[in-house]
Amino acid sequence: MTYEPVIGLEVHVQLNTATKIFCGCPSRFGAPPNGQVCPVCLGLPGVLPVLNRQALASGVKVALALGCRIQPTLKFDRKHYFYPDLPKNFQISQYDLPLAFDGVLEVPETADAPRVTVRIRRVHLEEDAGKLIHERGERTSLVDYNRTGVPLLEIVSEPDLRTPEEAYRYLQVLKQTVEYLEVSDCDMEKGSLRCDANISLKAAGARTLGVKAEIKNLNSFKYVRAALTHEIARQQEVLRAGGRVTQETRLWDDAREATAPMRSKEYAHDYRYFPEPDLVPFSLAQDDVEAIRRTLPELPLQRACRFSTQYGLSAYDAGVLTSEKALADYFEACVRAFGEHQGVREGDRPSPSAEEDRREGTLGAVPGASASERRVRIGGAAKAVANWVQGDVLAQCRARTVAIPALGLPPAHLAQLLGLIERGTVTMRMAKDLLVQMIDTGEAPPSLLQRLGLAQVTDPQVLKAAAVAVIQAHAKAVSDYQRGKGQALKFLVGQLMARTKGQANPELAHEVLQAVLQEQLARQGGPNR
Repeated sequence: MTYEPVIGLEVHVQLNTATKIFCGCPSRFGAPPNGQVCPVCLGLPGVLPVLNRQALASGVKVALALGCRIQPTLKFDRKHYFYPDLPKNFQISQYDLPLAFDGVLEVPETADAPRVTVRIRRVHLEEDAGKLIHERGERTSLVDYNRTGVPLLEIVSEPDLRTPEEAYRYLQVLKQTVEYLEVSDCDMEKGSLRCDANISLKAAGARTLGVKAEIKNLNSFKYVRAALTHEIARQQEVLRAGGRVTQETRLWDDAREATAPMRSKEYAHDYRYFPEPDLVPFSLAQDDVEAIRRTLPELPLQRACRFSTQYGLSAYDAGVLTSEKALADYFEACVRAFGEHQGVREGDRPSPSAEEDRREGTLGAVPGASASERRVRIGGAAKAVANWVQGDVLAQCRARTVAIPALGLPPAHLAQLLGLIERGTVTMRMAKDLLVQMIDTGEAPPSLLQRLGLAQVTDPQVLKAAAVAVIQAHAKAVSDYQRGKGQALKFLVGQLMARTKGQANPELAHEVLQAVLQEQLARQGGPNR
C-alpha cells in the first residue's frame, strides 16, 4: 500500500502590543518572573477583562493580508482545561465566531519545488498561557505567569500540504508576511511564533482521510520538518503492520529525533466551550476594516515581483532580498543612494515623458536621458547593490551574528563604496577590506580612504616607475616574456601589484607594464610582442 501524507498547521503568533490582551500589564519579554501580572491576567475573583484595541487591529491586519473574510460579528469564548500555567483554569479564545475565515497563502515556486496554494481555514484571537520552568535535578516545577494574557493570533490552515518540505516553505512565507506587517517579531526562540502540526496518512488516490496525530509546540521550522518526516515514517510502519493510528497529541524530542505520546487528542466538546460572559459579542464596522486595509504594506511576494520587474533582478535574487523586510528596505535605500552617483535622483522632478517610468518604479528622471537609458542605469545600480548586499554585507552579518539594522553600515556608506569602485578609485580587493573597516569604525569610505592612504594608484608616471623597478628585479621573467611565454607577463603584473600594495589599477598596471616592456624591446631591437 502506498500512502499519501496530509498536513495542516496551526500557527500561534504573539502580537507585539505594549500591553496584554485583556488587561494593562506590560507584555515585554524578559522581565523578572511574575513581575508583569495583575488580578485580571491571574484570573482572581471579581475581575473583568477589557479587549485590547490594538490586538484586535493587528489581528484584522493579518487576516486581511491573508485574504480572509472578516466576520461582521465577533465573540470570545471560554475554553476549559487545566494547566498549572493557566491560573483561571480556562483560556479566553474564540470558537464559532472567530475573527476571520477563508483566506489563502501562496507559496512561490523555487528552482526545485512547485508553487503551493494553501487555504487558511480561520484566524482567531486568544490569550497565551504562562510558562513552566523545570530545573534540572529538582522534583518541583516553577511557574512564571508573565506570559499569561499576552495576545495570541492563531492561524489555522486547511490540510493542503503534502510534504514536510512544503510545510517548511509555508511557514517561511507566513513568517515573512507577519514580519512585513510589523505586528510581531516572530522570534521563535522567545516563543513569539509556535506551531502545532497535524498529520495523517491516507491511501494514495483515496478521498477519505486517515486518523491524524497532532505534534504540539514546535518552536523551530527545522523541528517541524523533522517531526513531520519522523511521523510519516512512524504512521506508515503502523499501517503496514496492520495496526491503527491513534488520534493523539505527541511531542517532538529533538535529542531522540522522534515523537512521543503526550495525551489522547481532545475534541471540541472536551473543552466545554461557552460564550465568555464578561465580553459581549460585538461588530466590526466596515469603515474600520477598510481603514486597516489601507495601512497594509507591500507584502513579500509583491515586493519580490516588483524587484524583478523594476530592477531586473533574477527571481532568486529578488527572493533573497525580500526574505526579510529590514533587508529589503536596506537594499532599496542603498539603490537610491547609489543611483545618485549615477545621476539618478529620487527627488528629481520627472519630465512628462518620464512619468510612465516613475509609475513603473524607476527612481526618477535623468535630464537628457531616454527612458531606456534610465532603466539600464538604475538596473545596473540595483544589480551592483544586490551583489554586495547578498554577498559581503550578509557575510559580515553572519560573522558578527547581527541583523542588518544592527550592522552599523548606513546605506549611504555602501553606496559611496560602490561609487569608488565604479570610478576606479579602489580595486575590488581594497573595497572588501574597506568594508570591514567601515563597519568597525563607522567611518564613511572617502574619509577612511584618505586616513589610511588606500586610494587606488592611477597615475601613469607612478605606475611606470614601479614597472621599471619590477623589470629590473626580475630579469628571468622579462627574458621569458621576450621568448613569448604569456605567463611571464602575468607574473610581472602580479609583482607590480605587490609593489604598490594592491593599490594599482589592474587594467592600467597591465597596460603600463606592457608598454615599458615594448619600449625595452624596441631599444634592444627585438621583436614586438
